[in-house]
Amino acid sequence: MTNSPLTILKINSSSRKSGSISRQLSARLVDRISATTETTVIDRDVSTGLSVISEDWIGSNFTPKADRSPEQAKALALSNELVAELRAADVLVIGLPIYNFGVPAALKEWIDLIARVGETFHYTENGPEGLLTGKRAIVTVASGGVPVGSPMDFATTYLTQVLGFIGITDVTYISATGLSMDPDAPIKLAEAEIDALDISQLRAA
Repeated sequence: MTNSPLTILKINSSSRKSGSISRQLSARLVDRISATTETTVIDRDVSTGLSVISEDWIGSNFTPKADRSPEQAKALALSNELVAELRAADVLVIGLPIYNFGVPAALKEWIDLIARVGETFHYTENGPEGLLTGKRAIVTVASGGVPVGSPMDFATTYLTQVLGFIGITDVTYISATGLSMDPDAPIKLAEAEIDALDISQLRAA
């Protein structure tokens, strides 16, 4: 019996289309996985801009599905598409540049559209519980001067919190930081980390 293809959701958020290190590393990571196992890749570039949640969106989201008007269903169409991509994925590969100590605004828009009660998390007597369990996330980080895990890093800590909130608790960061001081060595270290990644563990995660 053969394994089904591994579904990768690749999310890029850098405003730069060329010369982006986070894009370069996320592409290398997907190529590395695809060279080892059969994959299906869902490519989502959020940098092109997503809908910002509005009062109408919030009202639609909190209206029971059976009671939503055609206009409310339309308001949630993109969000539903993004949530479906998440559900389909076995592995998330997220390209994350750190902008002003945090995540890009475009990635925050994606987060706002996928963090939905009843869809990606629900409330229990013990508090909120993520519904997207059994998945793994690998994040390729690029930063000019913010070290990952440092007190000034509000990007990876926030993303870890968000992913855990929706049930994705197995999160790995592969980082190229300090690029403003040394544009070469951090990239080589990140590439070596990608090349050494144990791909066999992805399907079992």
